[in-house]
Amino acid sequence: MKITKVTVKKEERDYEKVKGYASVVIDDSFAIHGIKIIQGKKGIFIAMPSRKVTAEKYIDVCHPINEKLRKEFTDAILNEFNKLGE
Repeated sequence: MKITKVTVKKEERDYEKVKGYASVVIDDSFAIHGIKIIQGKKGIFIAMPSRKVTAEKYIDVCHPINEKLRKEFTDAILNEFNKLGE
């Protein structure tokens, strides 16, 4: 499996924790949209698309199964995000 395309759109609102959204294409065959780029207390991270199941709980709609693949997603998305600058 290979990430073949990453698209990032920055959010311009300064007061929001969500700094942008990403879409990823895998093997030029499968797309995942709605990946959030979030500024947290410990730094910036990605959050996979999710849906609300209770008032307090969300579950991921799709997500990497292991740390290696999660790192590949994170690195690819944040690399594109950083290319956009401030």
